[in-house]
Amino acid sequence: MPIRYFAHETAVVDEGAIIGTGTKIWHFSHIMTNANIGEYCIIGQNVMVASKVVVGNGVKIQNNVSVFEGVLIADDVFIGPSVTFTNVKIPRSFVNRKSQFLQTNVGKGASIGANATIVCGSNIGDFAMIGAGAVVTKDVAPYSLVIGNPAKHVGWVSQYGQLLDFTSNEVAECTESAQKYILLNNQICKLD
Repeated sequence: MPIRYFAHETAVVDEGAIIGTGTKIWHFSHIMTNANIGEYCIIGQNVMVASKVVVGNGVKIQNNVSVFEGVLIADDVFIGPSVTFTNVKIPRSFVNRKSQFLQTNVGKGASIGANATIVCGSNIGDFAMIGAGAVVTKDVAPYSLVIGNPAKHVGWVSQYGQLLDFTSNEVAECTESAQKYILLNNQICKLD
C-alpha cells in the first residue's frame, strides 16, 4: 500500500504506527509503534507521539511537544509550541508506574497555548481555550477559557475562539461568526 502522508527524512515513524492521508510530519519528530494519527494533521518539528496515543483528523501539534501514552486528542485540536502532557501523577524514576497512566482527553476544536502543562487525568472540553503557560490540573469545560497556574476559568469563547460577553443576558454572539450561544447552569450551548 503506498504511503499517503509526508514524513521529513529526519523524522522517525516506527513500524506499526498508523498515519492518515495528507498528514505532514516534520524534522526530527518520532511517531512510535501503535500511535494512531488521523488525516490532514501537521506534526511540527521535534514532536514525539507515543505508543497508543490517538490523534484525530486536522490536528496541529506545534514544535517541541511530547504526547505521552494515555493522551487522546479529538479532531481539529491546536496544540501550541512546547506544550507538556504528563501521564502519571506521582513520577519516580526508580518506581515503575506504567500501569498507573491516567487518560487525558482533549476535546474537538480545543486550543492549548504555548508552554501550557496538562496534568494527566484532566479532560479538556470541546472548543476550550487553554492560555499560554497555563497549568491544567482539573477538567476544563467546553468553550471555557482558562489561564494561570493552576489554570482558572476566566471566561467563555466561541468555536472561533472569540471571547463571549454574557454580561447583559444569557445569550452572547461571536464577533467573528455571528453564531449565538446561551449560558445556562454554567454550561455553553450553541443556538441553531
